[in-house]
Amino acid sequence: MEKVNNVTTFIFLGLSQNPEAEEVCFVVFSLFYMASLLGNLLIMLTVRMGNLFKFPMYFFLNYLSLVDICYSSVIAPKMIVDLLAKMKSISYVGCVLQLFGSHFFGSTEIFILVVMAYDRYVAICKPLHYMTIMDQDRCNKIMLGSWVGGFLHAVIQMALVVQLPFCGPNVIDHYFCDVHPVLKLACTDTYVIGVVETANSGTVALGGFVILLISYTVILVSLRKQSAEGRRKALSTCGSHIAVVVMFFGPCTFMYMRPDTTFAEDKMVAVFYTIITPMLNPLIYTLRNAEVKNAMKKLWCRKVSWVSNDK
Repeated sequence: MEKVNNVTTFIFLGLSQNPEAEEVCFVVFSLFYMASLLGNLLIMLTVRMGNLFKFPMYFFLNYLSLVDICYSSVIAPKMIVDLLAKMKSISYVGCVLQLFGSHFFGSTEIFILVVMAYDRYVAICKPLHYMTIMDQDRCNKIMLGSWVGGFLHAVIQMALVVQLPFCGPNVIDHYFCDVHPVLKLACTDTYVIGVVETANSGTVALGGFVILLISYTVILVSLRKQSAEGRRKALSTCGSHIAVVVMFFGPCTFMYMRPDTTFAEDKMVAVFYTIITPMLNPLIYTLRNAEVKNAMKKLWCRKVSWVSNDK
């Protein structure tokens, strides 16, 4: 069957059709997005300027913040602008690129969270060999692998969509382009493609979650052999990681670990992992991490001293 694509533009229904609710959402989500950008940029600046980049945990935290910025920026700006727009439209190419970007950065974040769990496992369970196992060269290779894995996942998701014919209608019941809502508009049977998409996304999401669950279970069991101070410090660090994992994997599992169907709650669930989680990550990692807080204090004191000297 020859591909027929009469659709050049898609229309989003958005989060709400109530103008007053959209105005409130515009203010709230604008603040959330700005907080996400500033918080993650502050994490990156602190890691780089605070001489923390040489430590594997902060090396990965730096890239997690970078991915959070990219991930939210693929979706949030368009969504925020659309909240005040009468016609919430996006071109076919723009839709495909948004779909690619959301899956690229979303899956890369999953891989980085898995790597961070492995890093904590080595640090707590094999402390004497930590710097040997997690040397800079290995960290660079692991990070490259995370980006490549995210890219391959996104290419598969995009390839599933671009081969489909779209001949109308062109209204997407969502606020951004994702695979499930877009598949519903294709004028052909998408059952097989939906199964492949669910299997692909499910492998990434569920596989990552299982690895994380095993890693943190082993870590928590091994803490029984640690001193009271060692347990407190390890629990503080792992607690922040576990909080991020729960917030990110919970909604992702709801969205992608099911067949090609959509629910009314999908949009609100998607808001949580596309807007709210990237904003909360910096707060979680700074409030529960003494080294990051100390590095921020040193940077602030350095800035104050520079201002005083200039005067």
